Amino acid sequence: MSFRFAETLICEAMNKPAEYRWSAAPVHTASYLHAVVAEEALHRGASTVLDAGCGNGQLVAYLRDLGLKAVGIDGDEGGIQVARELYPDVHFEVGLFSDTPPGQFDMVCSTEVVEHLYAPHELARYCYDALKPGGVLVISTPYHGYLKNLALALIDGWDTHFTANWHGGHIKFWSRKTLSALLEQAGFQVEAFKGAGRYPFLWKSMILIARKPAQTLSIQATDIAAP
Repeated sequence: MSFRFAETLICEAMNKPAEYRWSAAPVHTASYLHAVVAEEALHRGASTVLDAGCGNGQLVAYLRDLGLKAVGIDGDEGGIQVARELYPDVHFEVGLFSDTPPGQFDMVCSTEVVEHLYAPHELARYCYDALKPGGVLVISTPYHGYLKNLALALIDGWDTHFTANWHGGHIKFWSRKTLSALLEQAGFQVEAFKGAGRYPFLWKSMILIARKPAQTLSIQATDIAAP
């Protein structure tokens, strides 16, 4: 068995989603992330949007209510079942980021997903392939920066922040620099950074906005995997 083949098997096994026990309750990020995603979609004239890691589908329904053609995909079958029950007129699919996307879209969003993944390069590749040339990715993850990290240390908040006892919780902790590098390795051009939730530099989440070039070359997930 080659190292590359073994690595691929491990990534596929580890990247299978945990069961998050989704319910109809509003997700905790809805109050400060949904509006940002919607603003980007409307500002950029997107008409089709894919939510990569849609959970219980609330963001997809929010975008649909604004007149956008929104589709949701998630590897958690329980989450998709809840989404279909809540929003039977919205299109949802069960799928992994190692799969082929269900078409190409003007915009892809992925909110608070990348920090849960053993193989985040697969998400980057998936989002890249799901975009039309010139399309835009809006991706969010918990914010980490000097002042927030210092504040967490001062209040002894790291145990809670690291979610060590949460099955399927956060396993990677991103900075603006490292998340930008992940997207650039996948072929994206990072265009903007935003903070969301709470006060400046103590933000709950950070948002990167990246564009798929209008002229693109196919990039395989194995080409951008960590050595």
